[in-house]
Amino acid sequence: MSQERLNNSILENLPAEVIKPAYDRSEVTTGIVHLGIGAFHRAHQAWYTENRIAAGEKNWGIVGASLRSPGVRDQLVPQNGLYSVVEKSNAGTKVQIVGAVSDVLVGPESPQQLLELLAQESVRIVSLTITEKGYCHDPASGNLNPQHPDVVHDLANPQAPKSALGYIVGALALRKERGLPGFTVLSCDNLPSNGKLLGKVLVQYAEKVNSELAAWIAENTTTPATMVDRIVPATTDNDRAELEAILGCRDEAAVMAEPFSQWVVEDNFLRGRPEWDKAGATFVDEVEVYELIKLRLLNGSHSMLAYSGYLSGFETVADVMAEPAFNKLALHFMQTEATTSIEVPADFDIAAYQAELIERFENRALRHRTWQIAMDGSQKIPQRWLGTLRHQLANEGPIEVLSFALANWIRYVSAVDEKGNSIEVSDPLAADLKALCDMYKPQGNAALTAAFLAFTPVFGEDLRNSEHLQQAVSGWLEKLDANGTLACVQESFAAIG
Repeated sequence: MSQERLNNSILENLPAEVIKPAYDRSEVTTGIVHLGIGAFHRAHQAWYTENRIAAGEKNWGIVGASLRSPGVRDQLVPQNGLYSVVEKSNAGTKVQIVGAVSDVLVGPESPQQLLELLAQESVRIVSLTITEKGYCHDPASGNLNPQHPDVVHDLANPQAPKSALGYIVGALALRKERGLPGFTVLSCDNLPSNGKLLGKVLVQYAEKVNSELAAWIAENTTTPATMVDRIVPATTDNDRAELEAILGCRDEAAVMAEPFSQWVVEDNFLRGRPEWDKAGATFVDEVEVYELIKLRLLNGSHSMLAYSGYLSGFETVADVMAEPAFNKLALHFMQTEATTSIEVPADFDIAAYQAELIERFENRALRHRTWQIAMDGSQKIPQRWLGTLRHQLANEGPIEVLSFALANWIRYVSAVDEKGNSIEVSDPLAADLKALCDMYKPQGNAALTAAFLAFTPVFGEDLRNSEHLQQAVSGWLEKLDANGTLACVQESFAAIG
């Protein structure tokens, strides 16, 4: 293994086919602070920003912040913030070195430093990829969860917050105190109406600090809605080794991505923005319908394939899609349940979008693990499945695939697979969900289904009242017990289409 890490001094020695920053990185100033600088941000928003910095917009450099662990800092800082975006498809591999990120802070190590950075006048955008659970909200209602441990901690310890909300409100309080303008807070997470949700929980959090600050924040911030789309699987040791053979040096911060990328952004920025549209982003007045299309078709399908695919013994989404019955099931779900729940714009080619999603899921060059997509289901399911489900129930539409998906999720969070092996369930409510399984499964699948649909942190108050949904999910659980997931898919969906 090469001992040399990717860094500024060896950029010019990289192979000619590798795309490299052609600008002077020392001339770039910080205009964006990004909270939650994981793989997705590096392959998406930072990648778009790199394009604009290269075009001369040098006041939009990024400083990243990790709110939990030093892992990303330890990957990026020894490399002067440089990292590779490796686009993988069935047609081949393309490597681009991104230089948009100048530094990474670690919140728990230096909370005051991060608060001061966020309070700098030159910072005009604070962007977020903190996953659904990072918003400290109740997914069923969309309100701030005042009992969330991070919220309780941050209100008591404003100088050393843990949550993104604590940092943002703390920094805005400093700006107010110092007579400085606010900033745009840009959610890039997969949440419906993510801008409205973020604005709501920020003000609700600030109200708990003081109402005058909450009113100032409401007047001195904007929270545009966004829709983000790019499949970015977790980088493996094999990925790094393959890249090392190309670069001739080690890149510990490399991210893998599909060639496809989409970013739809509400054009509502307080103090300017990069011209991301010139890098391929789309600025619109209303993002919501694009969010719904993506959440209900792509993310809804992805989660359905993740739980049922994992239980069928498939490691990656491409493995799942290589099974013809699953391939048909994915398209069937998009056509019959997901798409019919949305008023698709007349100028949007939904059939072409569905076909493109199938092709993306079939990309064997990306090893997107079903287990990775299955993480945090309690936070994702309300956005990805339940809006579609409520629409179909209200309109007496089809719920066959969503009921199947829910049954598989219930099986998954029991933490035991079909062969009796344990499942490592990564979910903030994992203990509660397993307790439901342990308590009600012995009473039968009808009781188990009723207990889950009455679990308000995920399902709210209404779905427990649907006898049709109860019977559909319970019926699938019976079939899964009798035959297993893969056999159910092959028997029930192989002939469709």
